[in-house]
Amino acid sequence: PVDAKEELLDECDSLWKQIEEHQSKLMLLGAETLSPSDAKLSLLMLQWKALAVESHQWQAKNPEIISTNPDVLLELGKEELQKAKKDLEMMLSAVRSRNKNLEEALKREQQWYEEQKQMLDTLYETEDEENIPAEQRSTKSDLKSEILKLRTFKKELLSALGSFLDEHFPHPEKGENTKNKNSSAEPAVELKTLKEILEHVMNKSFTTPCQPYVTINESFWPPYIELLLRYGIALRHPQDPKRIRLQAFHQ
Repeated sequence: PVDAKEELLDECDSLWKQIEEHQSKLMLLGAETLSPSDAKLSLLMLQWKALAVESHQWQAKNPEIISTNPDVLLELGKEELQKAKKDLEMMLSAVRSRNKNLEEALKREQQWYEEQKQMLDTLYETEDEENIPAEQRSTKSDLKSEILKLRTFKKELLSALGSFLDEHFPHPEKGENTKNKNSSAEPAVELKTLKEILEHVMNKSFTTPCQPYVTINESFWPPYIELLLRYGIALRHPQDPKRIRLQAFHQ
C-alpha cells in the first residue's frame, strides 16, 4: 500500500538524519590539529572508541519494532519469506548437485568393486587349477579338445546337410506360385524351402521343448510336408493336423 510505503520511507529518512548528526559530532571531535606522527594513531583510537561505543549500544539496546503499521509489517514479512525461500532454493540446488556427484562416485566405486571381484575370482580359479593333480588337468584338457572337435564336426555336418538340401530339394518352382496367384485375389505367400522348414522345426524343438509343435501355414509347401511325415522326420499333432513337430530322435 502507498500509505505504508510512505510511512516507512519517512521513518528511514528520520533515522538517516540522526546518523548524519552523530557523524557530524564525531567529525567535530576529531577536528583538533594533530602532529603528523600521531595522526594515524589518533585516527585508529577514534575508530576503536566509536566501534566500542556502537557495540555497547547494540548490546544494551532492546529490539524495537520498525513500525506498528500492519501493512508495513506484512510487506516486511513477505520480503523476509521471499529471501528465506530463495536461500532454501539455493541450498536445495546445492544438495541435489552434491547428491548427484555422490551417486556418480558410488557408481564408479561399484564398477571398481565388480572389476576387483571378477579379478579375484579369476585368480581363485587359476589357483584351483594349479592345485589340481597333473592327471586331472590332462583329463580336463582332453575334454576341452574333444568338445572343440565335436563343435567343429557339428558345423561341418550342418554345412554338408544344408548343401545337400539346397542341391536336391531346391526352392519350389515358380510355376506353383503362379498357379496360386491365378487362383486367388490375394498376393501369393513366398514358399519356404525344405531347409528353412527343417530349421524352423528344429529351432522350435530346442527353444521350447515343452511345446515343440509348429503351425503349418501357406508358406509351407505341401509336398515337402508330406515328405517329412512319410519318412518319419516329422510327426503330426494327434488332435490338430495343421501342426507338426520334429521327431524326438534323442529319446
